Amino acid sequence: MTLWRIRATVDDRPGFLSVLTASLALKAVNILAVQVHTTEAGAVDEFLVDAPHPMTEADLRAAVERGRGREAWIAPAEAQGLADQPTRVLGLAARLVRDPDALGDALRTLLDADTVSWRPAGPAAPGMRAHAMALPDPTGGHYDVRRAAPDLTPAEYARAQALVDVAAAAAQRASETATLLLPDGAELVLRPAAPDDGPAVTAMHERCSPDTRRRRYLTAADVPGPAQLARLLDPTRVRTLLAVAPGAGSVVGMATVVVEGSLAELSVVVEDGWQRRGVGTALVRRAFAHAERLGCAAVLAHTAADNPGMVRTLLRLGHAVPVRRDGAVASVTVPLRDRTTASG
Repeated sequence: MTLWRIRATVDDRPGFLSVLTASLALKAVNILAVQVHTTEAGAVDEFLVDAPHPMTEADLRAAVERGRGREAWIAPAEAQGLADQPTRVLGLAARLVRDPDALGDALRTLLDADTVSWRPAGPAAPGMRAHAMALPDPTGGHYDVRRAAPDLTPAEYARAQALVDVAAAAAQRASETATLLLPDGAELVLRPAAPDDGPAVTAMHERCSPDTRRRRYLTAADVPGPAQLARLLDPTRVRTLLAVAPGAGSVVGMATVVVEGSLAELSVVVEDGWQRRGVGTALVRRAFAHAERLGCAAVLAHTAADNPGMVRTLLRLGHAVPVRRDGAVASVTVPLRDRTTASG
């Protein structure tokens, strides 16, 4: 038996796919995988088949045409094609998470492209034609993808765009990761949090003293529950930055930024053994930078009135502003635009 890839267009009407598959079955062609691409010209059916050795490309084309298929494209296939398309795409996405610079190679593999070229100037608009597509590079410019045959389809364009989005997210995450060298010589990694950081964040809270947890959450000294921590690690709702000890991977500090309109609300907690070593200052500085990138006008922080270190940090990174006190709670609002002007 011999592996072949077949693409053919059929009328997008009930029963036409079964007519095509029946025509192939009459020739003892075993269909191993099938995909359907919807296009304006009809349904483009793509098959990975195992055909008897004597069958030629011409024999397969004749079987396709008898099955009401048109514009057939037929080519020998390799064993790697036996992996189904979702598995293939997920594997490429996993590669991009580790190495977003591999986007060009991933696109070439995904689309079986003849060429994938990076160009510094972006196209008038991303899009596709029969034999080419333009995809924006997350770092600037765009990728020009070309394939002589078969024609590219909207489904393939959507898959390629999804890989671009994965690479963009991975590149953004990598650009926001930094190594922090503390005055005492210790090193920490500062990076955005992800949902799978939950166990490490919980462990940090368990190591914190009740006073440290109270100063962060104001009302309770208990470790936050799973639901609350899940909300703090949800990137669609909250921006959370972590300070992580290399090697062990222990989280030792966390800053959260919640944006409401033009105001960013900031909260910080640092494990007791890492306090007064510059960790909180580094987290606050990066949180301010994030709020500025989002166009926020000010940062608001609520902290315990008996936590003067947090207030001093906010005022040192911003400028002298009134501190409002309401019982056991102190609130500080730092205007970011004034801060930018003052620092320039």
